[in-house]
Amino acid sequence: MLESETVMAFDFGEKRIGVAIGETLLGEARALATVAESANDRRFTAIAKLIAEWHPARLVVGLPRHADDAEHEFAARCERFARQLEGRYHLPVERVDERYSSAIAESQLTGDKRDRKARLDAEAAAVILQAWLDQRHALTSISPSALCH
Repeated sequence: MLESETVMAFDFGEKRIGVAIGETLLGEARALATVAESANDRRFTAIAKLIAEWHPARLVVGLPRHADDAEHEFAARCERFARQLEGRYHLPVERVDERYSSAIAESQLTGDKRDRKARLDAEAAAVILQAWLDQRHALTSISPSALCH
């Protein structure tokens, strides 16, 4: 049986960081916020406030990959961000393939163009977290007898 945990996910970007929240038992993610601070200390202050408010048990960071599965040039920056989260907040940080998350999020958004752009990063974080939740659920729902065949 799955344990109930609150999980927070991040879609890291140079200008904005999308943030999503989800719960493992429900298996659903939702967009939470976009951190649009340019200074690193203000970014982490905003993230610290979200962590203090939501008390996640773990964090998830999207790592970009190319369509051919090669590592994206921006992946090293995302990995550094993940390590900074681990060091600052002492929570486990899992990495997940974020390929196509922004395109998927954009296709799901409605409303005027300016409103969609403001919500895109948080929605992309929700896509990343939903993929992590779905994968976790699939792994925990495999019966022991299926593993023997």
